[in-house]
Amino acid sequence: MRSVFNFFLNRIPRPWLIRISHWVRPVLALFYRGSRYTDPIDGRSYKRFLDYGYTRIRSNVLSPGTLSLERHRLFWLYLKLETSFFESPTKVLHFAPEQAFYKRFRKLKNLDYTTTDLNSPLADVKADICQLPFADNEYDFIICNHVLEHIPDDIQAMKELFRVLAPGGTAILQVPYEADRKQTFQDDSITDPEERSRIFGQYDHVRVYGMDYFERLAKVGFEVEAIDYTNQFSAEQIDRYRLAKGELLPVCRKPA
Repeated sequence: MRSVFNFFLNRIPRPWLIRISHWVRPVLALFYRGSRYTDPIDGRSYKRFLDYGYTRIRSNVLSPGTLSLERHRLFWLYLKLETSFFESPTKVLHFAPEQAFYKRFRKLKNLDYTTTDLNSPLADVKADICQLPFADNEYDFIICNHVLEHIPDDIQAMKELFRVLAPGGTAILQVPYEADRKQTFQDDSITDPEERSRIFGQYDHVRVYGMDYFERLAKVGFEVEAIDYTNQFSAEQIDRYRLAKGELLPVCRKPA
């Protein structure tokens, strides 16, 4: 099963994977149903989660029902337990909308919810993150998770995110990062997909972020909190929800 998933991840374009997964999810959820692990997004339990990864395979991390990963479940728990996202009227901009969230957020009547991406079939607005077609200070809440590592000019993208976020608004901007790496590494001369996978962790990544990621966000104007939200949970809960212990959640705010 591990080699099968690895094959499809590295060979099928992401928009196709999104469409295919619509049919695959119900089968996986039925096959893996159990009681050992729980996905907090849909509240369903399973005997195990699936393995996932492009080159570095992580065991027991992909929820069969929502196809959520550790970062998605951490983000969901933070939204549910620490914010008024699910209750207060909020104008939301969601980049590259994840399937685990898309339909759930779309149904929330308190949200004025817009999705955007260049390629995703779930995007309302096809847009370049470095040149967004939105007004200044337009959105109260921005979700942009695991997008910036794909963008050659990530600083320009950060500036655009800051521009369209309303004063006092919040942006959650997750990226893959290496906690033992101080400085972000980028080499635009590396174009071979296999070499990118080996160095950056995925064939369509253009850099590997270090701990200076939070400083990069701050330099464009954000007030940044690097929150270890897994500290809010017991070891048993971290294992049951299959979270990545110690993962930092980048919560960014635009000064009012």
